[in-house]
Amino acid sequence: MTEKPKFAMYWAASCGGCEIAVLNIHEKILDVDANFDVVFWPVAMDAKYKDVEAMEDGSILLTLFNGGIRNDENEHIAKLLRKKSKILVAFGSCANEGCIPGLANLSDSREIVHTAFNTISTDNPHEIYPMTSYDVPEGEIHIPKILPVLKTLDQVVDVDYYMPGCPPESHQIAAVIDLVVDVLHGKAELPPKGTVIGAGNSTVCDECKRTRNVKTIKSFQRIWGVAPDPSLCLLEQGIPCNGPATRSGCNARCPTAGAQCIGCYGPAEGVADYGARLISAFASVIDAKDPQEIDRILDGLVDPTGQFYRFNLAGSLLKAAVPAWKAESTHEKEKA
Repeated sequence: MTEKPKFAMYWAASCGGCEIAVLNIHEKILDVDANFDVVFWPVAMDAKYKDVEAMEDGSILLTLFNGGIRNDENEHIAKLLRKKSKILVAFGSCANEGCIPGLANLSDSREIVHTAFNTISTDNPHEIYPMTSYDVPEGEIHIPKILPVLKTLDQVVDVDYYMPGCPPESHQIAAVIDLVVDVLHGKAELPPKGTVIGAGNSTVCDECKRTRNVKTIKSFQRIWGVAPDPSLCLLEQGIPCNGPATRSGCNARCPTAGAQCIGCYGPAEGVADYGARLISAFASVIDAKDPQEIDRILDGLVDPTGQFYRFNLAGSLLKAAVPAWKAESTHEKEKA
């Protein structure tokens, strides 16, 4: 019997939604089992890092890596799986662009740890913090060490393909699985390296059925404070919708349901910086020329960073705030 190609999936700094999305492909998961030997998937099977380390380099055909690189364990496994995998896919928003965990790049990691162990819900009067290593009678215990900044997967290792989404849509995952299975059977070819798979090449606006009248607005407001017209573009009603900069592929689920796009599919094709494109789009609908009036309208965006970089800060041109960058610079010098 011919040996089946090997499949792996790993969960780094993320919420686990990508794992659930894979399970949500329902009976299509049987195609994975029929065509692959699942050798490493910690959330679904008993697997040890030493088992992966013992494999031959390049012996895993396909690895779906979800989650950003937040600690030294994530970094080690990313490099290990890159070495052992022929095809490495940045799977989901966290691996692609940092996602919500990437917003921690606004702060020094030491400040993050201090806050986590000194909040009103944490009883820690002696300010005791976790240590990265500790001696016990059975030996030395190690826990992962948090890195100065969260990085996207391709900021740490070479990536073959990108599959965005928070999480990726299950029907898109199923389509990619069908493609890989066809490739295995000689019925199709893989796309060029670096291709974004399981998503569209346009914007959410192009998928959205709402009417755009190119109206200008006098204020931005949160959606729960208004009763938006169900047929008109949300952005043109003053509701900050990220559709103009966000990659298509979700069938505009949020705007269709009456909620603004928040950008979970990441930058659209050709967008160099997600936040910069959104700033341009939002500015285009402001009906004002007076600087003070423009400032008043922009003040309606109560969380600009969250609006423009909620999913994309770590993967943007900015990447991090000054405190985190300083800590990262020190970290790199110490490594050298």
